[in-house]
Amino acid sequence: MRLQRRKIGIDDFEQLTVIGKGAFGEVRLCRAKGTGEIYAMKKLKKSEMLSRGQVEHVRSERNLLAEVDSRCIVKLHYSFQDSDFLYLIMEYLPGGDIMTLLMREDTLSEDVARFYIAESILAIHSIHQHNYIHRDIKPDNLILDKNGHLKLSDFGLCKPLDDKYSTLLLENDDLTSQESISETEGQSGCDKVPWLMPKEQLQQWKRNRRALAYSTVGTLDYMAPEVLLKKGYGIECDWWSLGAIMYEMLVGYPPFCSDDPRITCRKIINWRTCLKFPDEPKISDEAKDLICHLLCDVESRLGTHRAEEIKAHPWFRCVQWDRLYEIEAAYKPTVIGDLDTQNFEKFPEVEGPPSTMPTVGPWRKMLTSKDTNFIGYTFKKSDVLRSLESSGTDMRSNGSAKALL
Repeated sequence: MRLQRRKIGIDDFEQLTVIGKGAFGEVRLCRAKGTGEIYAMKKLKKSEMLSRGQVEHVRSERNLLAEVDSRCIVKLHYSFQDSDFLYLIMEYLPGGDIMTLLMREDTLSEDVARFYIAESILAIHSIHQHNYIHRDIKPDNLILDKNGHLKLSDFGLCKPLDDKYSTLLLENDDLTSQESISETEGQSGCDKVPWLMPKEQLQQWKRNRRALAYSTVGTLDYMAPEVLLKKGYGIECDWWSLGAIMYEMLVGYPPFCSDDPRITCRKIINWRTCLKFPDEPKISDEAKDLICHLLCDVESRLGTHRAEEIKAHPWFRCVQWDRLYEIEAAYKPTVIGDLDTQNFEKFPEVEGPPSTMPTVGPWRKMLTSKDTNFIGYTFKKSDVLRSLESSGTDMRSNGSAKALL
């Protein structure tokens, strides 16, 4: 009983290699001093979250991880805070993310893509069943364990389903301004916005994709049009994102990619004329049909009513849904030892200036406690709103170790 009552804190962990960075902090390997267990520590700076209005999103992320017990999503072991940071201690998945796999392989075979799209469906459905919308499904957030099986991560933009009609704000709000949209609609489809970048530009986009993922705008390539247009949206926006990922797995780049975020937005909004398939590489008619039934209007989008609509598609004809996580994975990453980080980007170990924040104060009122290891107090919205800027924006956490960001 004494052990159960004991509060877990940062002093209980030895901090090791940095494997990811995001808008509010970093992710690094850590070792529990008492047991030697290896975890991934997500460290979030409170002052940044407050100034950018992200308190509710972090609270949703932590609550979802605590509520959803699924082998398809990253497992949360502990959550606690000190005067400067919030900490989420999660399982470490050493296989890297799907973005890293795509950067290495360029394209995946239909068999490999089918396996990972199928596991992604199970992962996304597992949070939908708990009435959450993820809103940030992308290759960076699909992580592989040491055996090559996929888990969903990064719930910093997730929303409870009963809040489905709120809008997802972008930092550069003019990307989706009415003026920009009207300008686009005045064009005939993609006449002035080529649906496919020249080969040289496409190669440059591929080289820079990791850097683009760190941009303050975030990754627009996988966002549904109803999200960009600030219309009401629900779980169906996650299935659009999965369709864009499937296209990228088979073709080599997202369907609406551009090195200019404005053009990406316009292509997505004009998806009817901008969604095309290149002559090479060849993909099956069934794969094209599934993509077209995910990248379409909400009313006809597969998954809008239930995930079984997608599972029943002919492209998944041979998938054994109940045994996906028992069978051998379609790809096995190279992992050597518990501390292996070769499947993640390398980050310099640079310490920031010492904190000048007080050790006590309103920072400790940010999250609601739901377990005995969470050090926090009752959240009072009024306490935080006084500290927020007048217009907060949704900042999308990005990074190579999307296990966690």
